[in-house]
Amino acid sequence: MHDNMRAYRAVTLKDVAAEAGVSLITASRALRTPEVVSAKTRERVAMAINLLGYAPNQAARALASARSAIIGIIVPSVSNLVFTDVLRGVYDAIEGTDLQVQLGNSRYTARKEEELLRVFAAQRPTGLIVAGRDQTPEVRAILSQFGCPIVQVMDLDAEPVDMSIGFDHTGGGRVATQHLLDRGYRRIGFLGARMDARARRRLNGYTKVLEQAGLADPKLVMTTPQPSSVALGGRMLTEFLSAVPDADAVFCNNDDIAMGALFECQRRGIKVPEQFGIMGFNDLEYADAIAPSLSTIRTHRYQMGRRAIEMIVAANSGERPEPATVDLGFELMARQSTARA
Repeated sequence: MHDNMRAYRAVTLKDVAAEAGVSLITASRALRTPEVVSAKTRERVAMAINLLGYAPNQAARALASARSAIIGIIVPSVSNLVFTDVLRGVYDAIEGTDLQVQLGNSRYTARKEEELLRVFAAQRPTGLIVAGRDQTPEVRAILSQFGCPIVQVMDLDAEPVDMSIGFDHTGGGRVATQHLLDRGYRRIGFLGARMDARARRRLNGYTKVLEQAGLADPKLVMTTPQPSSVALGGRMLTEFLSAVPDADAVFCNNDDIAMGALFECQRRGIKVPEQFGIMGFNDLEYADAIAPSLSTIRTHRYQMGRRAIEMIVAANSGERPEPATVDLGFELMARQSTARA
């Protein structure tokens, strides 16, 4: 549904029985006394549970009670400052209310995300905030049957399960790369770590701009599945310059990698921005404090957390926001690390 009176309904055992093509009693037996049910029937019930996202036992007992005051939040990392900024916005938004946060860390894995959703389903939350829209079909199926307002944050790509708030990562990558071109850099590399869906979209924006300029070169792209860190940024720049010694700039998929690249340039005596330009992404707090200050793309993460809570509260009061997708945009922060004359 997409109207302001959208109904949020939890999945019941009756739904599971209907999906499995068995009676309610048989579905109940498959869960409570599986030994009295055939293996084929148990398998059908299990498939229905996975498809619908039903949380057996605890959720069934909770169906008769009112929803809790819990806001469930699932992020892929609790150490990444990007997500801590979102959480600051969430906690500030619930200050003075009876809402409470239940936080889950999926560690960038669909399996863990699915486990957390089943735990949250048993708690009957009043709302759910989930990072990203790139969930597996199994996780999306669970989300679609959750029975409460859901806000997916950070991304705009793909259709949301319910509501969403984020920005265009591909567009951010395009703007960052075009900025480097406009400042006169031509051999522009891309350094990316933990290449999740958002990092891949930033890379896509970078690639499109260089292709249009006739400057694309596969050797200029260096990525790793390792978690981002300042130290990793330094190591990546070392390897990158060994492979592409004529490079004159890098667009990094986040500020940690960019700062590591900047420090490595300083260790090598490479002048930034005169000899080498460095561009980050996210505009973390330190980006404007280091010397030279870091050019980057500012994203509105704190506002994302606040608005997500406001959207959940509004939806629960029968005033579901329209449009259900909010684009917070981004800003180019042109600073000293790309200020080549």
